[in-house]
Amino acid sequence: MSEPTIMIHERDNVTIALQDLKPGETIVIDREEIIVQQAVRAGHKIARKPIPENENVIKYGYPIGKATTPIDIGDWVHTHNVMTNLSGTLEYKYNPTSDKVASQGESARTFQGYVRKNGEVGIRNEIWIINTVGCINKTAEVVAKMANEQHKDDQIDGVFHFSHLFGCSQLGDDLHNTQKILSSLVHHPNAAGVLVMGLGCENNYIDAFKQVIGDFDEERVKFISVQETTDEIEHSLDLIDELAEYARSFRREAVPVSKLKVGLKCGGSDGFSGITGNPLLGAFSDKLIQQGGATVLTEVPEMFGAESILMGRAKDEQTFRKIVDLVNDFKEYFLRHGQNVYENPSPGNKEGGITTLEEKSLGNVQKGGFGEVVDVLPYGDRMTSGGLNLLQGPGNDLVSTTALAAAGAHIVLFTTGRGTPFGGPVPTVKISTNSALAEKKKNWIDFNAGALIEGKGKEELTEEFFDYIVELASGTNQTNNEKFGFKEISIFKDGVIL
Repeated sequence: MSEPTIMIHERDNVTIALQDLKPGETIVIDREEIIVQQAVRAGHKIARKPIPENENVIKYGYPIGKATTPIDIGDWVHTHNVMTNLSGTLEYKYNPTSDKVASQGESARTFQGYVRKNGEVGIRNEIWIINTVGCINKTAEVVAKMANEQHKDDQIDGVFHFSHLFGCSQLGDDLHNTQKILSSLVHHPNAAGVLVMGLGCENNYIDAFKQVIGDFDEERVKFISVQETTDEIEHSLDLIDELAEYARSFRREAVPVSKLKVGLKCGGSDGFSGITGNPLLGAFSDKLIQQGGATVLTEVPEMFGAESILMGRAKDEQTFRKIVDLVNDFKEYFLRHGQNVYENPSPGNKEGGITTLEEKSLGNVQKGGFGEVVDVLPYGDRMTSGGLNLLQGPGNDLVSTTALAAAGAHIVLFTTGRGTPFGGPVPTVKISTNSALAEKKKNWIDFNAGALIEGKGKEELTEEFFDYIVELASGTNQTNNEKFGFKEISIFKDGVIL
């Protein structure tokens, strides 16, 4: 590594350590020598200018909080001397920016996908078991295991079930959220066939769930209520035999990359997330959008403090108003439960060098690049527009990844500085923000963005990453979560349990 620190923006009054630094070491910023005053770990901040008490700490060219005590040149800048500037809900004005990235028309570039009967495109040819209620998780698991042994081959990529806790003892919007997520998964084009498995006495019983699903292809979606059949396992396997025959009617064919829908996610972030991984996703998102594709960004609490950037990129004033409601409604959710709106970042984030929510959010929104925000989706809804979409959902990794998949994302891109093995129901690409993690966790990490601080140019790495995603969509390769069977879901819970 050629330099021990990096300064992100010319307005910044901090620089970021690229390696562990000891007290007394000398670093050079803009040809000025700075002596490091305390031990500073990689990913953490060092003051490059004096910062008086109550003055803003600037990173990414924006304030990320204020100094709680005078900070001298060379000081370690973190939670012991910085606090957030954020508080409560805010009022916003529509100030559109001119640096938005929008579609430039359909690209000639293609990937090998599965064109479904309704015209949607999948990147995998799988069979999914969607259970309406958590009581039958194990039944679904047994059926999936037996069916997978019989049907997984070069035409069917596997039979999968997704355990969850809900579908019974839920009321109102809470039950509806469960139904919307499960319904959206039923419609996902990565599933060539779907077996909906119900118990029979749950709130989300099959007839009620069908009303939420709406129109469906009877060849593609089958139903079983296990209380009503003598041998639910045998009956389920018979239905999956029918679904497998239907799934084998599909073959990969050339499809424009404009059909790709990709989810953008970060988790276990560190001080490099906003320097390597998230900017790489932003560059990818811009490139895909320019070619007519769609991306979707969620984790609303991790937009707090950087939401005005997204609001300025709204395609029109109506979309701007939707973003305002998205942000303030989620703040009201915190307040309704008597919680601090800005109780973030997590202990792991702080360990990795992230000090305040503004800092985390400014790094987080970089995943959306400069894309024009074309739509704002309620939790459980599905994308209908190319471009950058925003989706209601929490920062929780499992819940937000599931929501991105349910929104129609073929692939979820997941940057991480600390690592996690979790994978959603669709291919979940783990992108390390530093090379040490990529080297340490080879069974977790699929792509290393840490190369950006080791001499590789952003444009070169973006091209390399885009090629990787096109090959992934074409089935040429698999993510680690696919290879090791880490395919899970989690559903947002906000209501009474009977």
